[in-house]
Amino acid sequence: MLLDAVFFLLRAGLDLFWWAVILAAIVQTLLAFNVLDGRNRIVWTIADFLYRVTEPALRPVRGKLPNLGGIDLSPLVVLLLITAAQIALGAIQGYLLRGGLYF
Repeated sequence: MLLDAVFFLLRAGLDLFWWAVILAAIVQTLLAFNVLDGRNRIVWTIADFLYRVTEPALRPVRGKLPNLGGIDLSPLVVLLLITAAQIALGAIQGYLLRGGLYF
């Protein structure tokens, strides 16, 4: 069914974005503590890709959170929002199934 494919793609996209946020937080932490060398081309490419993918979601959250010094809680907030979106998506699919709008 077409709606099953749509719900699958939405869930898969949210899952991929969830992992991208996790990886971006880990890479940024490792770069901050000089565990990874940011001058290495491969490390820089991966870090830049993760930054470009996750920053549009993290920037507005950072603007709303209070300044906690060197602690960045925006990835945690974004992960909670992604999880809430996954739960809402499952609820919408359940309501559509129970309502008989698709089989």
